[in-house]
Amino acid sequence: MTAAAPPRIPARHPDAPRRVPPGIWMVSRLLRLPEPTAAEFARFGELLTVGDPQMDDLVDWIYRDDTDSRKAQFHRALNKGIAAVPDAPAELREFFEEMEAVPEWVDWDAILLGGRLMRSGGADGFAVARDVALMGGYLFSGFNQTLLRTGALEKGSNKRFAETSQWALDVIVPEGLRPGGVGYRSTLHVRFIHSMVRRHVTALPDWDAEAHGLPINQTDMAATLVGALIAPVATGMGLGMIANPREYEAAAHLTRYVGRLMGVTDDFLPHSYRDSLRILFQTSRALSTPDQTSRALAQPMAEDPMRWKYPNLSGLRRRIARSQHLSIATAYLGTAAMKELGVPSTLPWYPALRIPYHLVESVVNQLPGGRERAARRGDRSQAAFMRMLNEEAAIGHSAQHVTA
Repeated sequence: MTAAAPPRIPARHPDAPRRVPPGIWMVSRLLRLPEPTAAEFARFGELLTVGDPQMDDLVDWIYRDDTDSRKAQFHRALNKGIAAVPDAPAELREFFEEMEAVPEWVDWDAILLGGRLMRSGGADGFAVARDVALMGGYLFSGFNQTLLRTGALEKGSNKRFAETSQWALDVIVPEGLRPGGVGYRSTLHVRFIHSMVRRHVTALPDWDAEAHGLPINQTDMAATLVGALIAPVATGMGLGMIANPREYEAAAHLTRYVGRLMGVTDDFLPHSYRDSLRILFQTSRALSTPDQTSRALAQPMAEDPMRWKYPNLSGLRRRIARSQHLSIATAYLGTAAMKELGVPSTLPWYPALRIPYHLVESVVNQLPGGRERAARRGDRSQAAFMRMLNEEAAIGHSAQHVTA
């Protein structure tokens, strides 16, 4: 019997673990997170070729015949539940019945607590998500190949951040992740768009699968999941936003369920807060490969604050905001990464100013009712931040070349 050929690993996968930004490296050392083993590192490469078979099969079915009708059925099931689709085809029914069946391991109280923690980060939590997770994500050039082919430069990073932020708001709202909730619907909608992007980009004549693997693959999705939801919580500690262990575990539990809805493989669903940080660290070691696309995407993003909407003194406040966000990025990503991104470094003055305030607030938040009050304040400041972005945050619209 002929031995099976080893799984194909795209050229974008490095031969050895890559350097990661200082913020991630510091957390990994403090918590003694394990380096990926040789087998784990190779698997990260193999999963660059694996998408979301369950959703990809459903999208293939939608486009096989009677596309408009099947797409309408999908969106009705998404927004109203599969019971609202009389005589639903088996392909559609099987998918939504599985999504609507909540796994036994889901703890709704923990999800509520995790969302409350994320909401209490307020505008500073959004700033960390923008300046560390999103800006730092441009160091992962494999992501960028897909972004550039779906209109990222034309639509702009400001719109992409607004859409990502709206999705995050949807998943952390109380009860948002229950079947039919706004976070449930937003996440499955994003998952559908991801499959559409895979279908679109792989059909482009300039897509090199040997070099890049599959667009929005499992390794990329895992890094994006923990980068979007866990990285802001973890890096928020550097701003003095401290929580108790139960709250951190709750944030990881919320992330685990979101990942399940998003179609992330079980291998990459965190089982604890420490495990979520391990996934962030290890995938970053495999994906942090900056190139010229990193600059192409990061440089416009650095200038986005100069277009934000302020009710008064807009010119001055835009310049302050630009400096503020560069200071956060510099503090966490480091000057070497900022140079690779092609954006200026600056003194980390904003984190230095905010740490004392957040440390006091963190103590108050542990008093009875403190976290809930902080979450309500966070809701207001996050809503104000979204208005300031001055973008219509319709999820998925930044993928302008893909019709959903």
